[in-house]
Amino acid sequence: MPESFIPWLPLGEINRRHRAAFHAALDEVLDSEHVLFGQFLTRFETRMAELAGTRRFLGTASGLDAIALLLLAKNFPEGSEVLVPANSFVASALGVARAGHCPVPVDIDPVTGNLDPAEISRKATQRTRAVLAVHLHGIPAPMDGICREAAAQGIVVLEDAAQAHGATLHKRPCGSLGEGAAFSFYPGKNLGALADAGGIACDSEDLAGRIELWRNYGSREKYRHELPGWNSRLSELDAALLLAKCDALAPGNARRREIAKTYREGIRNQALRLPALPDDADPCWHLFPVLCPQRDALRTHLETRGIATLIHYPIPIHHQECFPKLHALKLPGAEEWCAQTLSIPLHPLLAESEVTRVLDALNSFRP
Repeated sequence: MPESFIPWLPLGEINRRHRAAFHAALDEVLDSEHVLFGQFLTRFETRMAELAGTRRFLGTASGLDAIALLLLAKNFPEGSEVLVPANSFVASALGVARAGHCPVPVDIDPVTGNLDPAEISRKATQRTRAVLAVHLHGIPAPMDGICREAAAQGIVVLEDAAQAHGATLHKRPCGSLGEGAAFSFYPGKNLGALADAGGIACDSEDLAGRIELWRNYGSREKYRHELPGWNSRLSELDAALLLAKCDALAPGNARRREIAKTYREGIRNQALRLPALPDDADPCWHLFPVLCPQRDALRTHLETRGIATLIHYPIPIHHQECFPKLHALKLPGAEEWCAQTLSIPLHPLLAESEVTRVLDALNSFRP
């Protein structure tokens, strides 16, 4: 074994670099005597609206809640269908279900790993109201085609931007490419909280107003409840801690892009393949996926060389136990993607020597 081990993500070390700012944020929140709906939430929502390129941003308790609340605020008829790519994290579909609607998993373009726009016209029915475009791994989905096909079917385009903090397409931020976008600040994200947290970006003031109601017990006036709302509020402390990390997002993403460029140029092994990128896309590289039919052997090969890996979303949505009615679906592109994808180390603290070691290990793999 090599002398040093390359972790997949040294989250503790990343957060320790913000220790002083975290302690200062905690003191400020305590001194403010506000734990909900105070200045830190306002400041964070303003900052995130700028990042997402939208007029409004509303904090929520999690990314799952963000998806569900966005759909509830759209006021679709109960039981509407929402198209979702089948190789996403299950929260993409669970958010649809929690809003009282029916997730319809659709296949992907196996070259990009993102939703295949042609699937929209194939799977849309009279009950379909929206497509949830997931920017998987922080790689922008092909929004030009998705928006074109959705418009032809008369359905709404929403974004699952949980992994796309700072990613852009045609120089427009992910989060501003549909009628609304859900974000997650799960600790391992490019901009991560110290617990679950999320939010919704949108331009419409009417939509933002409905989200504000849904996230706060359906209430805008104490003890008066206009909707059967939820308790899904981003606390002052969570907002303050996220604010403390915001300045590190852009340089962190820049470093991720440098490493991804090195990987994409340096991986020469014909047993491996990488996802193609849309034209004029600038991913934020939340994850760096490598696809290999012999994934388990590749993972073992890397581990014996002191390189940690993770397998993300090995079970497609339509095969999950929580959706038994979907098990009969055949979505070969998504199924192959889920069976072959391996995530290799990529984070802002990865040293050049470690990048070289990962590349050497990938290129030396023989199935």
